[in-house]
Amino acid sequence: MSAAANKKLVQQVYADSANRSGTTFLDNLAEDVTWVVTGQYSWSGEFRGREAINNGLMGHLRSLLAAARPRTLAFNFIAEGDYVVVEARGDNVAKSGERYDNQYCMVWRIEDGKIKEIKEYCDSALVERVLGPFPAERKFAATV
Repeated sequence: MSAAANKKLVQQVYADSANRSGTTFLDNLAEDVTWVVTGQYSWSGEFRGREAINNGLMGHLRSLLAAARPRTLAFNFIAEGDYVVVEARGDNVAKSGERYDNQYCMVWRIEDGKIKEIKEYCDSALVERVLGPFPAERKFAATV
């Protein structure tokens, strides 16, 4: 796919997220997709495969938020080759009532029209303060 087509795919993922609707993300994950949460905190690591991402990483996140689906608003997209880089901001409330409006830089790699890799850069201190540590047993199951 072209850089423009890759950018359009990722833009649609974020349009779905902004509306808390759609299946563009799940429908376009490669079977062997990897989501890398960068840094050195409890949420950091590699989540490999659709199941690990949807039910491991995202499943845990969804269990902590007041809304059924997280909302992330993208405001800048840069595409070159197989890569799309996105600046975005969350718009969420945790079940505790605290705002969880993290800021993100996400690097997406698209291969043959499918999402192959996502690298997430965010405010790790906010993650830990509002959402708490990622459960070790859930993380182990998601990264094996």
